[in-house]
Amino acid sequence: NLANKFIDYCKYDLKIPVEGLMCIPPENDKPDIHFKLLANIAKKNKLQNLSMGMSGDYKVGILYGATHIRVGTKLFGERK
Repeated sequence: NLANKFIDYCKYDLKIPVEGLMCIPPENDKPDIHFKLLANIAKKNKLQNLSMGMSGDYKVGILYGATHIRVGTKLFGERK
């Protein structure tokens, strides 16, 4: 898997501490498949932090194990 190889490259070759993963699904896709995939990648790589879900899909992110969500629009409204 390319993601696993990239995580290993960052951790072991570049010595970058990878603590978690973040996902923003394509605008017209259901987020479930993307969040599930990211959660599986995190689990395989023993990463505990998952940033998944924004104002429109944060509940789905939480269902798939998000430890961080981004809800700026929900709090502050749409950008002008």
